[in-house]
Amino acid sequence: MHLPVLYQEILTALQPRSGGRYIDCTLGAGGHAFGILESSCPDGQLLGLDVDPIALELAQQRLGDFGNRAILIRASYASLKNQLAIINWPKVDGILLDLGVSSMQLDEGKRGFSFMGDAPLDMRFDPQNPLSARDIVNDYSEQELADIIYRYGEEKRSRQIAQRIVRSRPINTTGELAHIIAGVAGGRRMKIHPATRTFQALRIAVNQELETLQKTLPQALDVLESGGRMAVISFHSLEDRIVKHFFRQESRDCICPPHTPICICGHHASIREMTRQPVKPQPSEIENNPRSRSARLRVAQKI
Repeated sequence: MHLPVLYQEILTALQPRSGGRYIDCTLGAGGHAFGILESSCPDGQLLGLDVDPIALELAQQRLGDFGNRAILIRASYASLKNQLAIINWPKVDGILLDLGVSSMQLDEGKRGFSFMGDAPLDMRFDPQNPLSARDIVNDYSEQELADIIYRYGEEKRSRQIAQRIVRSRPINTTGELAHIIAGVAGGRRMKIHPATRTFQALRIAVNQELETLQKTLPQALDVLESGGRMAVISFHSLEDRIVKHFFRQESRDCICPPHTPICICGHHASIREMTRQPVKPQPSEIENNPRSRSARLRVAQKI
């Protein structure tokens, strides 16, 4: 089993200690959480959040030996402050957000995240989410589809792909969709599979990933103790851009428009950026886990 992406870098960034309280907002199978709990022995605590019941079950097994030091809740990280209120934690010492789809979810074919097999078009992190990728692919207008594929996938052929999808309906499986998208590319050789960007776009739209991130970052900053740290791992430019902008803005004393004669915003810096440039995986990690190659880590410390 691979270690989670940027595992050692996360422990270095968060500096878990005995008596500290930490949040893993994207618990997954509990790999990062294990490292945080192990490093904060004997009495550090961790709140783990995830909407995926399968991930929570795996994490419960993995973290069972830590007993009540690990509090695991099925919830979206967008409800971060509410979850802390429920367990009566006013502040925390460290927060981790490991964004995107996990290897576990990609490898479980029936979840429909990957175009490498043929599975139902699903892509939901939360099985209770009423919207699936199949709904978007079969029910949205051609214009709506093109907009999603371009905005969330940064796909230059978004209009052609949307047009081909609409003409090919109904589409029920990942294999069918990947074949349709590959047809738009024709015989051209590409560095990545021609369906990569469209599948990314559909997954982001289904799970409202960017909107959820934007809602969560201010909450995370608010609940951090002075000196506490927030670490965010992103896997594509859209996520990284949101995190970068938030960190840059919150690390400045003034956010007035350029050339404003005097400051009228009243904004004060609340964090210090620990990583002006994102941390990338080491070549050895990429060799052992090729999916880590696009990971980017940004870290900020509460002033």
